[in-house]
Parts: sequence; structure tokens; C-alpha cells
Amino acid sequence: MKKGIKCLISGGAGFIGSHLCDRLSTSENEIYCIDNLITGNINNIKHLLRKPNFHFIRHDLVKEFSLSVLKKINRVTQIYHLASPASPPKYQKYPIETLLVNSFGTYNLLELARANNAVFLLASTSEVYGNPLIHPQNEKYFGNVNPVGIRSCYDESKRFAESITMEYFRKFRTDVRIIRIFNTYGPRMLPDDGRVISNFINQAIKGKDLVIHGDGLQTRSFCYVSDMVQGIFSVMLSAQARGEVINLGYPEEQTIYQIAQIVLQLTKSRSKIKYSRKLEDDPEKRRPDISKAKQILRWQPTISLEDGLIKTIEFFSSK
Repeated sequence: MKKGIKCLISGGAGFIGSHLCDRLSTSENEIYCIDNLITGNINNIKHLLRKPNFHFIRHDLVKEFSLSVLKKINRVTQIYHLASPASPPKYQKYPIETLLVNSFGTYNLLELARANNAVFLLASTSEVYGNPLIHPQNEKYFGNVNPVGIRSCYDESKRFAESITMEYFRKFRTDVRIIRIFNTYGPRMLPDDGRVISNFINQAIKGKDLVIHGDGLQTRSFCYVSDMVQGIFSVMLSAQARGEVINLGYPEEQTIYQIAQIVLQLTKSRSKIKYSRKLEDDPEKRRPDISKAKQILRWQPTISLEDGLIKTIEFFSSK
């Protein structure tokens, strides 16, 4: 990365966003982290606040930027748009906010990118594939999404965000790139965010039953957060990624039952596995085809599931 680049990270106090802030702030670039903190956590970036090149702005992206904020972020050169509730309990708690940040919020940042001739990266999601009918999922797959289901506020708003991003590319030639993030885990996940890794680890540590929704045969792939951040960084820097949609995730899958067993083994917990009703619109399978990322970025995850889980268990155990 060239010296003197001004970067804006929306959702920068969130789980993945804060790790991205860590990565970017190691350089001499100016880093502007924007977050309204409805699901982000200021403690995730507390260690960065004393850095002279790191700036936190509490702002809701649905609203227009004030003149004072615009003055700060003027001449921004890179925009990473990660702002949005991302776990089912959070986006179901904030469904309207989720819809708006992925529509108005995306529009406002695209306008900022257009005005400053900045590179715009949209963090989309594997949820745009819905309950997929092909496996693994590649970027050409259109998805199988329930547009009015309980998860639709997230799925459909991300699909809209992708659409408007590509229209800015086609109409205004804005330099954009879209990533579809598959399940990611690691330190700074919220203990109550409802995702399977954080759920299982916290239940195991506390000696509670590990609750599996459904029969446990659903599959997911889990990418450690440092690998994901490297992927995001690589997409931003790649000239070949301009105007492209790229899957980022771990290319191997496990059943939810297997994940529960691994967590029990690594935590040495005596917790039991308990089965509960299947969640509405919960996908049966989810695994990325990352051939495009390998070809364009020369990127693939390097942290094994076991190593990543050990690091994540250490994080939650220290709390």
C-alpha cells in the first residue's frame, strides 16, 4: 500500500471491521473508522484511539454526512463498506436498520467514492445465495432466497447493495469491487451474536448444553478472521478485482454436529449436545468455490479450523 492513502472503514468497530482497522493502521496511512455502534463495540478499537493516524467517527450512514465530517474524509482514496448487523439475532433485532444501511448507507458511500474518485469495496455476504441449490457456490450462481422470510432483511438488502454498486460501476465507471463473505470467526465475536462458533464455545466454557438447531447435518465452512482480512485487503489492492464479485471463505465444510464435537474436544468440556427446532430459512449447505479468489488474488486461507478454534477459545476464556 502506498504511503499517504486515506482509508475509510464503515462498520470499523465491528468484528471483522476492527481487525481490518488493525491491519490498515500499521501503515502511515490515515484511517477513518465510521460506526454507529448498534452492533459494533468501541472496545474493539480502543487500543487504536491513541494512534495519531486513526480517527473514529460515530455516525449513522443512513444520514447525510455533516460538513465537519465531510471535511475530515475529503479526498478519501479507499472505502471499505462493512457496516451492517451481520448475525441472525442482530439483524432480526434491527431489521429496518439493516435494510437502510445496506441501501441508503451504500448509496451515500458510493456517492462519496464517486465524488473523490475513490476505490469502493462492498462487503456482501454468502447469504445472497440463500438456501443454495448448487454446491459449492460460485459467483455466477444467482441464489435461492426467500424475499419475505425472517432473514430477508439481510439477504435482500445485501443483494440490493450489490446491485446499486454494480450500477455505479456501469453508469459512472466508479472503481468498485464486491466480496461475498462466508462464515468467519475469531476473537472479538460477540458472545451473544448467535453464530454457531461463538455459541458453542461459550456454552462449552460455561458447562451448558451445546444447542444444535435441526439435525446437525447442515454444513458450513468457517474462515478465521485474519485470513478473511488478508482476503479483503487483497481485493482492494488488485486491479483485476475492479468490477468483480469474489467469494471469500474457507473452502472446506463441516457439519454443525462435527463443529460441536470439535469444540467439546478442544475445550475439554463435559457439556452435552442438545437438539432444538430448526431455525426458519436456515440453509442446509454453505461452502464457497474460491477458484476466482485463487486465480485473481492468489489468495486462500492458511489457518486450519483447529488452530483458529484454539485462538478463539483462548479469547473467550480470557473474558
